Amino acid sequence: MHSTSNETNIERDLTFHLARVVEDAAVACARTMGQGDRKHSDHAAVQAMRQAFETVPIAGNIVIGEGERDEAPMLYIGERVGAPPPAGGDFPRVDIAVDPLEGTNLCATGAANAIAVLAASEPGGLLHAPDCYMEKIIAGPACRGALDLDAPVSQNLKSIARRLDRDVTDLTVIVLDRPRHEKLIDDIRREGARIRLIGDGDLSAAIAVAVRGNGVHAVMGIGGAPEGVLAAAAMRCLHGEMVGRLVIDTPELEERAVRMGIKNPHRIYTAGDLAPGSHIAFVACGVTDGALLRGVRFFGEGHRTHTLLMTSANNSVRFIDTVHMNRKPGPRGVRLY
Repeated sequence: MHSTSNETNIERDLTFHLARVVEDAAVACARTMGQGDRKHSDHAAVQAMRQAFETVPIAGNIVIGEGERDEAPMLYIGERVGAPPPAGGDFPRVDIAVDPLEGTNLCATGAANAIAVLAASEPGGLLHAPDCYMEKIIAGPACRGALDLDAPVSQNLKSIARRLDRDVTDLTVIVLDRPRHEKLIDDIRREGARIRLIGDGDLSAAIAVAVRGNGVHAVMGIGGAPEGVLAAAAMRCLHGEMVGRLVIDTPELEERAVRMGIKNPHRIYTAGDLAPGSHIAFVACGVTDGALLRGVRFFGEGHRTHTLLMTSANNSVRFIDTVHMNRKPGPRGVRLY
């Protein structure tokens, strides 16, 4: 692991290590699926992810985590993670954005599209965003330069449709089902586009937009800023388009943003601004079944995971379907379901 470049370390040598981190988190919280306790599900994911990081050969710095140090017992912003370096050597420095369980309510209720996810880059490659809301529009690669947060919904829909060479009525837009989106939903419906309302999981939706063939063309609305940075990392790996703006509406939030190095909290960011790294890896593992990833499946001798790997080096999506054998099978053999 003593490679001389971050490209080799992050995008080649480290992706499978990072995949194991999200897989461990996914398995841990999947065991709590449907129990109705979102905090317990999140805690299980955080515990497992933090423990898994202890074996990864990196000098990692959490830049997007479970909150700031005084508010989060584990995986807080600024926490150092990674295996102890070898005597007389060191491991590559890596900035990391994590969401050990994206869709805590989804896991707690057994609903679709809960995932464990992280992104990694060279130092400075991911925006240090405060835990606040973010206005977002996310679309696929064809929509580069076509999105405008300050434009009417109708204009954005027409721009997306034009870039995709289709009518607005052929578009499907994902929106979080929240009271704050009432006007947005009315505006989209007025233009004739189709809407898929989701209860949680706008990060899963963003990934689906960038991966062709999923029948989803845009994500619009206000969601979490940390999830926005993770979505931007995914967009960088797939040439997707995204614009976002932090919702800084209190003096406390403004002070926190300044403390994290954000000089203009009202700036409109692109995916390249939110995840400016030259070498980015993005990994996610399904917790519950979803549009892109299957959830964790348990059987008598072990479990099965479905993991997504992307890097900015090759702009491809790799899916890994893994059977993990925890103990030897019984006399009747292995049942993979």
